[in-house]
Amino acid sequence: MSTTTAVAPLTIQDAEALVTAARQAAEAAGVTVSVTVLDAGGHLLAFRRDDRAVLISGETSTRKAYTALQLNAPTADLVDAVQPGGPFHTLPTALDRPLLFIAGGVPVHRDGRLIGALGIGGGAPEQDHAFATAALKTLV
Repeated sequence: MSTTTAVAPLTIQDAEALVTAARQAAEAAGVTVSVTVLDAGGHLLAFRRDDRAVLISGETSTRKAYTALQLNAPTADLVDAVQPGGPFHTLPTALDRPLLFIAGGVPVHRDGRLIGALGIGGGAPEQDHAFATAALKTLV
């Protein structure tokens, strides 16, 4: 008989810590961003858009988080997969809910289990990815 260990879900406190850490990383770089945190079911746990962030950053941060969650991979690692000839070439248009294959979305794991995702929009894709990965380091 195998024993399954329960993994604590992503909490609102976790989500708020991720938002704060991501915004601090962006502010340190002089970038205004939107930050989205989704739970394991794809439900919104936290969202924050900087007053000066471009409006579309709210949508891109959410789509990046959703994409990272659905594919359990950083969106930065998936960019080449949707290029012509790539294994996911038709995936961006195959689903009702659009995916976004631009760096800035990362899955959130606890004890090796997927518990949610974080998406950042507003900076250059490499910046958004860096802010997201920096924020992940704050979770215990």
